[in-house]
Amino acid sequence: MPLRSPRTPHDAVHHPVFARVYARLSPIVDERGGVAEHRRRLLAGLSGRVIEIGAGNGLNFTHYPGTVSEVVAIEPERRLRRLAVEAAVRAGVPVDVVPGTAEALPVKSEAFDAAVVSLVLCSVRDVRRTLAELRRVLRPGGELRFFEHGRARGPVLATTQRALDRTVWPLLFGGCHTARDPLASIEAAGFELGDYRRLRIPQGGVPTPASEFVLGVALRPAEPDAR
Repeated sequence: MPLRSPRTPHDAVHHPVFARVYARLSPIVDERGGVAEHRRRLLAGLSGRVIEIGAGNGLNFTHYPGTVSEVVAIEPERRLRRLAVEAAVRAGVPVDVVPGTAEALPVKSEAFDAAVVSLVLCSVRDVRRTLAELRRVLRPGGELRFFEHGRARGPVLATTQRALDRTVWPLLFGGCHTARDPLASIEAAGFELGDYRRLRIPQGGVPTPASEFVLGVALRPAEPDAR
């Protein structure tokens, strides 16, 4: 079970307006934008104990396969955490929703078979520390599943992303940054990249600063043979 304080007097993350808007719009985007299918692919084949950081309002929960024995879902924002608790009741696997931050996970080392980051690396305060924490709590050989948006490959949109990240975007979207590079960060944290695919959401029309996505898996390397 996670190790945590019995009380959380102050929320580490507090974005009440964004949380209210996200809670209302995200189910619509999941259904109409095809995001629900990407969530299903993200979680397919998982088993054992799983930790999910930045669980939001719990939209991933119903997509966890029955081979998962437990999900510990970390969510720092109060309103979204309350909605995640409600979503956990409807999940087909046991889900424990826990307050906490990605940079200091309130769980033991090497306690999980897999970790999930889904639309969260864009908004954590410290990507390097977050990924170091995920590597800490994964067992050797454990999987990191990721579904993240990030830096555009075209120079014009990439320049626009950087400008937005320095000004209004994080203020409007709950600390989100559009120009981060999740693949580079995951590799720099010592994970071994496995299969991944690049996506554009939505597929048609003019791309937005948050249209470039990547969906895939990485591994915490197994410990070297001690012999």
